[in-house]
Amino acid sequence: MTIGAFELGRLPRITFGPGRFESLPETVARHGRYALIVTGSRSFKASNHWPWLLEQLDRLGVRHDTVAVGGEPSPEVVDEAVAAFRRSEVDVVVGIGGGSALDTAKAIAGLLRTGTSVMDHLEVVGRGLPYPGPAVPLVAVPTTAGTGSEATRNAVLSRPGPGGFKRSFRDERLVAADAIVDPDLLVGASPAVVAANGLDAVTQLLESFVSRRASPITDSLARSGLAAARDGFIAFWSDPSPAGDPGARSAMAYAALVSGICLANAGLGVSHGLAAPLGGRFEIPHGVACGATLVEGVRANVRALATRGANGSAAALAKYAEAGRILANLEPGTPDDRAREALIETLAAWTSRVSLQGLAGYGMGESDIEAIVAESRAGSMLTNPVELSDDELAGVLGASQWARGGDTG
Repeated sequence: MTIGAFELGRLPRITFGPGRFESLPETVARHGRYALIVTGSRSFKASNHWPWLLEQLDRLGVRHDTVAVGGEPSPEVVDEAVAAFRRSEVDVVVGIGGGSALDTAKAIAGLLRTGTSVMDHLEVVGRGLPYPGPAVPLVAVPTTAGTGSEATRNAVLSRPGPGGFKRSFRDERLVAADAIVDPDLLVGASPAVVAANGLDAVTQLLESFVSRRASPITDSLARSGLAAARDGFIAFWSDPSPAGDPGARSAMAYAALVSGICLANAGLGVSHGLAAPLGGRFEIPHGVACGATLVEGVRANVRALATRGANGSAAALAKYAEAGRILANLEPGTPDDRAREALIETLAAWTSRVSLQGLAGYGMGESDIEAIVAESRAGSMLTNPVELSDDELAGVLGASQWARGGDTG
């Protein structure tokens, strides 16, 4: 067997498992004596973990300040935090929360020592200046299972509204020094949050699996992540309370983690390509944008790959079939055509079961589609396994406008 050339970027030191949050104070202390802790606006701080963490940091002699992030981060939020703490000689930044908190922490850690603004380096809409580094060490602690930001090199920032954007500040030096992934921290998330984050992780795994930049390593991780999502997603969504299935929580924490490794090293595809302009124009959570377009994006890709026969089409179609066998739990010998149908059926059943809202519910109308398509061509769309036409992308958006009705419990 011949293995083709590939690259694998830097990864954090990953600590995974229930109860591993308890290793956080010692991990922080290894990086220095002054920590800047970035959290979401309320959930983590309302938990018992927050006073325990502060007490342990005090015990270890680690001074600490905090930044709270409400909603998806903007360049202004990052620049304001950097300005407030640039002269404070922060030794380590700790990000605790969902993707927004982790991305904010990542961007702050990247800029505390550079003297630059995040708009100097933001892709597409920024000033195009190279990132000089260095970054302050980052410890990433996810409390949701979706973005995989604890393992990526990019911080996604947005400015929604007319003329808005959703773009990445990206550099390998932004990768966290440590990622502590404790499935117990997922307890208590709302079903809506679990649904959006879980579909984001599934989209990342599937898109990186069929990406033009996929490698044997990312393929192996994506396969294991898809299997974990198959076993964990609906079970975790059904009961995210402390009484819920701990195996389902662990499965989704793992699926999200490896989805981040996969996307960082293989790239993504059509749903994430569309999610960038959708997030820039509307107040739509990233996971919802991905989940709402997932079924139609896969359908469009499979149809285009099957009809055009372009270079790499056979391999991508075979991977879609393999993904179908994994997610639908089919026999290994299931014919490829049937496995691809089962993939789409399974994804449609999941989005229906969790009653994911369609794009129209966030304000997208027919008149917005042309501009969204035009703005979707950069970034993730470049690694989609087939180049979709404007009409095909418009079709994905049009068919993703409305929620699929379904069982909410």
